[in-house]
Amino acid sequence: MRGYIPIPLLVLMLILAETTLKRFMVGVAVALAGEAVRIWSVSYAGKETRTRKVGAPRLVTSGPYAHLRNPIYLGNFLLGLGFCLATWAWMPWMVGVYVAGFFLQYSLIISLEETRLRELFGEQYEKYVQAVPRFLPRLSSYQGKNNVEPDTKKTLHSERDTFLTIAAALLLILFRWHL
Repeated sequence: MRGYIPIPLLVLMLILAETTLKRFMVGVAVALAGEAVRIWSVSYAGKETRTRKVGAPRLVTSGPYAHLRNPIYLGNFLLGLGFCLATWAWMPWMVGVYVAGFFLQYSLIISLEETRLRELFGEQYEKYVQAVPRFLPRLSSYQGKNNVEPDTKKTLHSERDTFLTIAAALLLILFRWHL
């Protein structure tokens, strides 16, 4: 259900929108940066990240995962923040509401995922957890990284629904702006 949770917040942002061209463009840039992080991350982790089942066929520690344990969630965060900035609704309070809601939702998800990854990968995962931060990327690459090759073609295919959702949300913001 995590994909539906942001919808009420987006509706509220549309109702309260006070956008301008500059605000909209900054928001779009941040949202697109978030989607770029998602694409990079999914290209390494694979389509397994798009399922409701918590698990993984392998522990991915290369690509963005060599710098951050949850790069897809960083991408999601930037994507949502971009929508906050594009609508400029109830600023700066909306950003606070968004950040609080995001961290509440994703802290629960991450807790569940980390428990499962510990079960699956044991000491290998513990070493990774000790070296790679959960939310803020490290500049140097993780030394224990594996050589997983990215698959951008499959990623772009699996991100189709995300692309459509982003386009629909941006069109709604533009529509609201011109009302």
